[in-house]
Amino acid sequence: MKIEIIKRKGFAISIIAFPLMLLTGFLMHPNLLKLEALQTVEQLVGRFHNKPIYHIGHFIVMFSVPVILITLISVMNVLQGKGKQLGFWGCIIGLFGAFILAVDKGALCLVLSAFDTLPEAQFQEFVPFLNVIVNKAGLLWVVWLLPLLPIGAAIQALGLMKEKFISKWQGACIVVGLLLLNNPDIELISAAGALLMCAGYIPWGVRILQGRMKCSSTACPIYNTKKNKDFRCKLACE
Repeated sequence: MKIEIIKRKGFAISIIAFPLMLLTGFLMHPNLLKLEALQTVEQLVGRFHNKPIYHIGHFIVMFSVPVILITLISVMNVLQGKGKQLGFWGCIIGLFGAFILAVDKGALCLVLSAFDTLPEAQFQEFVPFLNVIVNKAGLLWVVWLLPLLPIGAAIQALGLMKEKFISKWQGACIVVGLLLLNNPDIELISAAGALLMCAGYIPWGVRILQGRMKCSSTACPIYNTKKNKDFRCKLACE
């Protein structure tokens, strides 16, 4: 398989996969319907203690980070026209945010899952110390930079609309969905945001995967009518 085809399919799969992975992780959160922000140790313990599904959900979100990196860099590469600066700065901001996401889920997934293996008596003695995680003590303050990821991706979405890679309704779904991720750990709102992102990103990824979408600003026209359904790009997405 030619490297250009691998790049195109990898790009398309990453666009489809990362919002789905986020949505899966959010939906696996215990007590999903409770609209409460994480503010106390008791709430944190209630979410993760003896709830393997919580750790699995965060594990999936953590592994979405490499996929997000591929998406951000690939979007920057295809935005070579009016949206070039939006693609570049969105990528830079989003990459920092993606790194913070890995740090955040590393703490909440790997560390908390290890604590959850303690015998019950030892765990209960340890519970008061979890307050440092809730209060983001020490260098944990760095997770406050997590909004850089959705901000960067939203900037790139504006570039994609500007160069007509995606339609306005897709761009609106992506931007609104990304903004909804910036909430005080209310998983239902995050799940709604990820669902909107799926609605915006996945159709674009499918069109790229099938070769029915332009691959760069100068490659070929956007697929937007039924009579163009058999059209295929001659240039592979990079």
